[in-house]
Amino acid sequence: MSALAFSVLRQLADGRFHSGEDMAQVLGCSRTLIWQAVHKLENDFGMTVFSVRGQGYRLPQPFELLEVGSVRAGFTELAANVWTLALAEEIDSSNTQLMTRAAQGAPHGLVLAAERQTAGRGRLGRRWQMPLGAGLTFSVLWRFERGLGGLAGLSLAVGVAMVRALRSFDVPVQLKWPNDVLLHGRKLAGILIELSGDALGPAAVVIGIGLNMASPGEVDQPVANLADAGYKVGRNALLAELLNQLAEVLASFDRDGFAAFHAEWTQSAAYLQQPVLLRFSHGEPVAGVALGVDPHGALQVETAEGARVFHVGEVSLRAAP
Repeated sequence: MSALAFSVLRQLADGRFHSGEDMAQVLGCSRTLIWQAVHKLENDFGMTVFSVRGQGYRLPQPFELLEVGSVRAGFTELAANVWTLALAEEIDSSNTQLMTRAAQGAPHGLVLAAERQTAGRGRLGRRWQMPLGAGLTFSVLWRFERGLGGLAGLSLAVGVAMVRALRSFDVPVQLKWPNDVLLHGRKLAGILIELSGDALGPAAVVIGIGLNMASPGEVDQPVANLADAGYKVGRNALLAELLNQLAEVLASFDRDGFAAFHAEWTQSAAYLQQPVLLRFSHGEPVAGVALGVDPHGALQVETAEGARVFHVGEVSLRAAP
């Protein structure tokens, strides 16, 4: 039924009325199946579908589905040479799928973007899900020549790529250590990095990104989204620009590491020279003032016991209450 629901969505994507009879003829099924597919869009996918007797079904506004051709049309020459783009209508998790494919020998530069993830997840195992079309969720596979020990600060460099892409659409984002993108102090996007390989190299890294295009619904933290903030950005155009910037940043990181992005990350960082609170999966929280990051991307905090350094791991950063 999910496949038929997506087929119906493609019929309705123009925002106009389409009768159940017409869609049934186009898709080669019964009107009852069309009705069931519409209900799936509403009940399972979190979408609103208007139904008017004598006119048919209509979405509240046109819906932009991801299209390979539309994304590739926005690529730079570098991105076009680096990325192989695959789109999925519905999967469990783009990171999970790409990690599996990486272990099976998938090529460098494979991108997997999904319209809907049923088991999307963020850092520290947090669930990341949203209504269909409310977000942009994708993962990329990058095979680094440097080993696992040389990947410190990678999530921060990815954040720099996201800032570059979003600011090209005039979205004034900031970065929160180690993996969040903020808009007006609220989380707009997150980064999840998973890796495998040897200490001396090479290393296969899957970088997952989830970004709120519209309201994600009820979540357990303050969030932002582009639509409610007044930024009208197309999903295909934004995905293309994110991949453009990622191609450039990841290639540079493979050569030079995080040092190449230290200054740029600092310029975009939230909470610098401000009171912060660090929470851990185990142990008491630590309060202090965020000083910045070291050349390897570790957070530097001035605490009551003096200056301390925190590495990416089971730690989360918040502004002090």
